[in-house]
Amino acid sequence: MKLEGKKILVTGGTRGIGAALVSQLRAKGCRVLVVARDEARLAVLERQGVATLAADLADPDMPRAVARWVAAEHPDCDVLINNAAIMDHTFLTRDPLAKLDRIDREIRINLTAPLQLTAALLPVLSARPKAAVVNVTSGLALAPLPNAAVYCATKAGVRMFTKALRHQITAERWTIQLSEVLMTRVDTTLSEGDPEGKYPPERAAVDLNSWG
Repeated sequence: MKLEGKKILVTGGTRGIGAALVSQLRAKGCRVLVVARDEARLAVLERQGVATLAADLADPDMPRAVARWVAAEHPDCDVLINNAAIMDHTFLTRDPLAKLDRIDREIRINLTAPLQLTAALLPVLSARPKAAVVNVTSGLALAPLPNAAVYCATKAGVRMFTKALRHQITAERWTIQLSEVLMTRVDTTLSEGDPEGKYPPERAAVDLNSWG
């Protein structure tokens, strides 16, 4: 798929890989929509001519709200990139009952929101001549990290969702390309430890925007 001129929605587009991706897509001539929580950074993007929506994807109503915004104001949206995620570095074996709310939030942002947002945007995307959904997962979906059990589980869930939904889209004969981008360890606020040996966000974004 040629990305030039496409209208692309990026979740989590104000930090890390998402911020680098937005910059690179704009340089390619794409029209970019950004959904994120950081209102200050969204305001900067707005001044640069980027359409934005402040949204906390942990809110159960937010995927529907984002889809309504796209359908009403950007019905020519061609691509959804589910990039937003959080990672809670914790051991659930230590004081587990105190961590139930944190588990719920991580699942909502990393798994529930991308699944619901993808489903809610299918009417918009299926009406486009050539559309795509890109789900950002992680190598941790295959080889889990001991202190990030919930994150690993959510990324494995998105991976399986991508594979299963691809079959449904094919059966409908829709021209929606469904892709998974399996990320390595990237130097962002999600990951712990020394940045030495981690993938720079800018390079990860190059890989992400070359999926087509």
